[in-house]
Amino acid sequence: MYQLLIGNKNYSTWSMRPWILLKQAGIPFQEQLIQFDSFEADSQFKTEILKLNPTGKVPALVDGDLVDGDLVVWDTLAICEYLAEQHPEHALWPQDKTLRARARCISAEMHSSFQGLRNLCPMNVEAELTHIGKQLWAEHAQLRADVARIDQIWSERPDDDSFLCGEFSIADAFYAPVVMRFDCYKLPISASSQSYMQKILALPSVQQWIAEARQEQKFVLFDEPYRQHREEFLKG
Repeated sequence: MYQLLIGNKNYSTWSMRPWILLKQAGIPFQEQLIQFDSFEADSQFKTEILKLNPTGKVPALVDGDLVDGDLVVWDTLAICEYLAEQHPEHALWPQDKTLRARARCISAEMHSSFQGLRNLCPMNVEAELTHIGKQLWAEHAQLRADVARIDQIWSERPDDDSFLCGEFSIADAFYAPVVMRFDCYKLPISASSQSYMQKILALPSVQQWIAEARQEQKFVLFDEPYRQHREEFLKG
């Protein structure tokens, strides 16, 4: 059985992607949560993750069913590609050639782009930061440009009732944490993209991730640029 090493569900966007993908596909796996404490070299988090992943980051997927020993796959995109190869019956990439190419393009774009959104709006599932979102939106042109591009991607799905490339795929798993960000900061997007957000938020896997993120009750200061005290955290 696979073992997936992840960080805190409230904060870890990269962990969310393969976790959501595995859950939606119904592929069995065991979760190992490695709590964030800090990212210093001697931190408990780094000590634990470096035992398996040479980059010292989450997520990491361990395939323990191989005859010649465990295989460790790191980097979210590599993990998803590996799962797609191992489980062709689940069509984790779209079967249609054109949609599959699009899904790969927008997933790779998510993997390497949107630094303004990443830096300014870190994922914080249980927080309500509408007031921060309004301020950031007014002050940062790069954020507005990133949101406009994502809005365009979401609005170009095959139809209003579909996922990004038809059926749920790796592309949707890649953009699920963006939905969390947009929901937390209430960034302005089109009606079509709002409809897509509601489709993602309604997924059983996403609902489970949100519920478990809210249950963590773990305040990690370096992941909280807008709430510097636990009292603010507890107020929600």
